[in-house]
Formats: sequence, structure tokens, C-alpha cells
Amino acid sequence: MLEETRTNQLEKERALLIGIYGGDTLREQAEEYIDELEMLALTAGAQTVDKVLQNRMHPDPASYIGKGKLRELKMLVDELGIDVLIFDDDLSPTQIRNVEKETQSKVLDRSGLILDIFASRAKTSAAKTQVELAQLQYLLPRLTRFWTHLSRQKGGIGTKGPGETQIETDRRLIGRRIAVLKEKLEKLDRQRTTQRKGRKEMTRAALVGYTNAGKSTLMNTLTETEVLAENRLFATLDSTVRRLELDSHNVLLSDTVGFIRKLPHNLIESFKSTLDEVREADILLHVVDATAPSVEEYIEVVDQTLKELGTEGKKKLLIFNKIDALPPEDLSRMKRVWPEALFVSAERGIGLSKLKDRVEELIEEDYIDFEFKIPLTHYKIASHLHDIAVVEDESFEDDEVIIQGTIARKDRKKLEEMLKRVNGISTDESRQSSGN
Repeated sequence: MLEETRTNQLEKERALLIGIYGGDTLREQAEEYIDELEMLALTAGAQTVDKVLQNRMHPDPASYIGKGKLRELKMLVDELGIDVLIFDDDLSPTQIRNVEKETQSKVLDRSGLILDIFASRAKTSAAKTQVELAQLQYLLPRLTRFWTHLSRQKGGIGTKGPGETQIETDRRLIGRRIAVLKEKLEKLDRQRTTQRKGRKEMTRAALVGYTNAGKSTLMNTLTETEVLAENRLFATLDSTVRRLELDSHNVLLSDTVGFIRKLPHNLIESFKSTLDEVREADILLHVVDATAPSVEEYIEVVDQTLKELGTEGKKKLLIFNKIDALPPEDLSRMKRVWPEALFVSAERGIGLSKLKDRVEELIEEDYIDFEFKIPLTHYKIASHLHDIAVVEDESFEDDEVIIQGTIARKDRKKLEEMLKRVNGISTDESRQSSGN
């Protein structure tokens, strides 16, 4: 086992990470960003050998870091035996080409690295299709770079997925492949929409948050199921839906892909059908790693991504996870800063009862009292009512069943439409029976 670990370490590509600071970005922020880039590189299978931070107001259009720094990079590459240079921002094809020409090393930018990780983690047909589409859209404007790079490409990070085969094609063939993938995703999206239609009558909640915040662990603990949960970035790519049973309601809880700073736009576009679980949820459970170095920024990144997805106006709970690893004074401070938030430990089960109660309270806000009189000849409607509402009383009178309880506003409207189609009961009568 030890020998196997050593072999794996030897096989890891040696990476040099590069970032800049200045202007709106402080050095402390840039250090956090490049630390996160190191985690991404590790997830992709690379070993970070060194990090370079440069103080400059704007990236150099030709090489991102300028001629002088580029020469320094060349020396570091030779001295440290670097296999791949990874930049913390997106690079233009010109910048990539110039850096590769000078250093004779493989070059990746942040988006390329994230796409590579997604390619290695994609397991289902939908995820693989979404990632391949994003990779090809990323590759298309950089195609000339790959033509010159092909002779020395040796695999490793940045080359997973469609890379090696698509590099040898021209723009026309890549364009055709993109069209095929888009058509496939549209078909998968229609299938997902059909599946979601069957779940519309239940309250739906979606776990959202920065990657590695502990969403999957929280889902496992709440629903007593076994969804893949790992202490690494982007452990979850596909949405997973499980049933969460509360005291008075049942909820369909979905676990979705984590967000991150500078998430490639092509990736968000490709994963739209997966992220529909977020758009169509009634309640968003925003999970935050309480031990993260930049909690406020993580929250802002997720809120901004949710805004891009068009989720304004949805009910949202802010949940700080991993509080068991937090010093008491830090926890007290966070509770003062975010008094409306919930504080839990998914791993140790701390605060989960309060979380369930709060979710139930949010559901109840949309529930209203009802009284429906349903002919016994249409008892299927009464049976359906038991499935979607909280029934408090049921009695029989002549040829009718009288049911009282509480129901979601959206479901009440559907029930009224069903009753409207039942002989002898008009919409007005059903409204009078159900109250206002």
C-alpha cells in the first residue's frame, strides 16, 4: 500500500501556480485565490511545487505576466522540473501560445483546470455530455494553440475528455460535434422536465453552496441515505434527489453541483438542465463552510450565481455547516453577524432538528386552511388530497366525504380545477367550501 502511494506521488505532474494582485485585488486575497487553485490542482491530480504572485495593475496582453517575469518563469521551470503552468485567471490564446513558446511547458488557465476536473468526475451520460460541450466551446477559440502544442502533448491534467481527439479536427467538425451535443442535452432536458412534472405536487428544496461546503454530507444525514460525499472539490456533478420526511410534510431534497469563484460561463450554460433543480425549487438551503477563510466572499459568489440562474424571490435559508470545527469565539461572532442563519454540523448531527423545524415553518407559510366536499363516486380525488395536504379531519355525509386540513396555495388551485370537472360541483362552490 505504501509503495502504491509512492508510485502515485511520483506519477503526479509537477505544477507551478501563477497569479497577480493589485488594483481591486489585495495580496491577501490573491494568496487565498492561489491556495484554492492549489486545491483544484490537487483534485485534478497535480502536485504544486511552487507558487508565483506578481504585483501588477493589469495582466499583460501578450503573456499575462510580462517579459521579465516570463523569463523568471522559464528559469523556475528548468530549475524545478515543472510539467505544467497553471494560471489563476483565464488566458487568451495569444497569452497561452507565448507562455508555452517561452517556457516549453504545458499551460492551463483556471477555466481549463476546472473543466478538466469536471471531465474526470463526470460519471453519468448527462454529466459527460455537459462537460464535453463546455470543453469544446472552451477549446474552439484556442484551437490554433493546440495545433502547435500537439507534438509535445503527453497527457496528464488538462487533457481529459474530448481533448486529444478533438485537437486533431478542424473548427467545422468541432462545430458539428457541439450541435450534436446540444441536441442530446435538449433531449435529456426534456426527460428531466418530464421527471420533474411528476414531483411538482411535493415541496422541493435544493441544497446550494460553494464547493466542498458539506452539502452531500448534510443530505445523507437528513435523509438517512448514501449520496457520494468526499472532502474534495466538485464531488457532486449530477443532481441527486431524495425524500426528506418531516413531522407534517414530505420534501424532495436535491443536492446540486457546488459553485466556485470564476466558474466558467460555458460550464454554467452546459449544466443548465442540472441546475434546473435549483431554479424550480420552492426553498433554497444555502450551505456555507463555517471554517472557510473567506466566508463572506463565498456567500457572495453563491448569491451571484443564484442571481444568474434567476432565483430571485425564492425562500432561502442560510446554513453554516462544520461548526464542530469552529472555535467558540468565532461561532459567537458569526451568530451576531448572521442572526437569522442556522448553525449545524452535518457530520455530528448538531442543529439538524432546528433546521428541519425551520424548513417546516417555511412550508407552513404557504399553507392555508381548506374544507372540500367530494362525491364518493370520485374518492380518488380524496385519496389524492391525502397525498398532497395535511388532513386534520375527514367525515362522511350522504354521498359525500368532507375533508378539512391545510394545503399549499399552489395545490389548492389544482384541486379546485379537479373539482370543477366533477359533476355537480362548480369552481365557486369549491372555493366557498375551501375558505379564502
